[in-house]
Amino acid sequence: MARVKLKTIRLADPRALRAYAHPLRLALVGALRREGPLTATRAGELLGESPASCSFHLRQLAKYGLVEEAGGGRGRERPWRATALYTRLPRVAGTPEQAGASRLLYRVLADRYFAHLQHWLSGRNAEPRAWQKAAHFGDDMLYLTAGELAELGRRIDTLLQPYRRRTTHRARRPPGARRVTWLRLAFPGEDARGRTAGRPTRRRR
Repeated sequence: MARVKLKTIRLADPRALRAYAHPLRLALVGALRREGPLTATRAGELLGESPASCSFHLRQLAKYGLVEEAGGGRGRERPWRATALYTRLPRVAGTPEQAGASRLLYRVLADRYFAHLQHWLSGRNAEPRAWQKAAHFGDDMLYLTAGELAELGRRIDTLLQPYRRRTTHRARRPPGARRVTWLRLAFPGEDARGRTAGRPTRRRR
């Protein structure tokens, strides 16, 4: 398998964000990152989609630098590869257009995360006991400042770093290793009255 470049691509253009906000396009990029170069035909076999559909969406992804041709082949039989292993999205939107596009992409991603979780839960009882016990499911209520929350994210990144290279280096994966979906969600909640923290309360006149 040709290695995907261990780098991050940053999406800021609202057009790119909206183009990426498509379930099949997200799935295609994920497949290329996991499996290495794939033709539209092979990608369609893996994802249960037609080669024509995969070919169209790969070309759309290429417009914004998310995938590129790997060389060789013709038409739907030419291989494509991901240009980076990770995608970074705007955390703070700079324009209303970017805010709307980011919101759309985050919602599509959230739906995708939920679908992965539901798939695991539906087959959880058939998994080996070791994997059932090792899987994480739960939440914590923490009181943090914005700086502390950011620092917590950096610490988690540091912990995950040794395992990330296994994505593109099969030889580094120990026997019995499986692809694990690690979801990270942390955001300010509402106060006791159901109001979002940080938002001013409108006074009734």
